[in-house]
Amino acid sequence: MRLNVEGLFIKVSGVTNEEDALFSIALGASAVGFDFGPTPRQISTVAAHDIVRRLPHGAVSVGVFRNEMPQRIVEVANTLGLTAVQIDGTIAKEELAYVAQRVNTVLRTLPSTTVIDSSLQLAGADYLLLPESDDYNSLVDCLETFLDETLRVPMVASGGLTTSNVIDVIQNYPVWGVDVRSGVETSPGIKDPVLLGEFIANARWAFENTYVERHYDDWF
Repeated sequence: MRLNVEGLFIKVSGVTNEEDALFSIALGASAVGFDFGPTPRQISTVAAHDIVRRLPHGAVSVGVFRNEMPQRIVEVANTLGLTAVQIDGTIAKEELAYVAQRVNTVLRTLPSTTVIDSSLQLAGADYLLLPESDDYNSLVDCLETFLDETLRVPMVASGGLTTSNVIDVIQNYPVWGVDVRSGVETSPGIKDPVLLGEFIANARWAFENTYVERHYDDWF
């Protein structure tokens, strides 16, 4: 199921505390993401549940899972009342379909080297997020993918985005959204309020002053 988001989708990932979550949404972010896998930004399901309950109406909560069993993804998502799940790492298409049938929305993260085909959408991926690694060079390697008009799945740009390079990406490529992680942090999982505000403001400015056409109506 597609998300009810107007304009540019902005996701702040690796959120570990309520203050950063609420501040991100207050500044204009569309979504906050919680890492449930073994990462420096890992958060417990109990802590995430408390934060999700306090998010304002309309805010998108995304659970991020890496190499996780599909049954656990579904269980956590539905128990916490998450808006969406993001699946990193390896997952079979049958397992992806299993998750998609039991949760609201699925974002599938892919490496910059992946050749995207329509079977991903058929398996239940509502959105694609590229690249999988939080590295700007990896994002540069797959920017041309965002120009492929044959792809019928909305795509989110990730990977090493910062307050400065996000402008170039949004102005020159028809991305549906952007996902930021380390580019707005003072340390893993702790967001810098100044960088966070600048990132969201720059992203929205770039979207309003874009150089490319965005055919969103073709996707929905």
